[in-house]
Amino acid sequence: MADKSITKTELVASIASATGQSQSAVSGVLDSLFSTVSEAVAKGSKVSIPGWLSFEQVATSARTGRNPQTGEEIKIPAGKRVKVTAGSKLKAAVK
Repeated sequence: MADKSITKTELVASIASATGQSQSAVSGVLDSLFSTVSEAVAKGSKVSIPGWLSFEQVATSARTGRNPQTGEEIKIPAGKRVKVTAGSKLKAAVK
């Protein structure tokens, strides 16, 4: 794994430096991106950024689990989760 995580502040500063835009403008664009992706996935839409990422909502079925401390069986209800898939360009950048 990476030695260091990049924070949103560092990401905004890096993008602002690379594009010549102000940090507040870049931050606003990122906030809008995250908000739009969240709303679309919550409605059940798949959001794709070709070559980079895709986000989609998937259903999980009800199942039986175990409490690791006591070993007692517990019922885990059906629900929804978000699936994030890396695209080919992102995968190639990691190699």
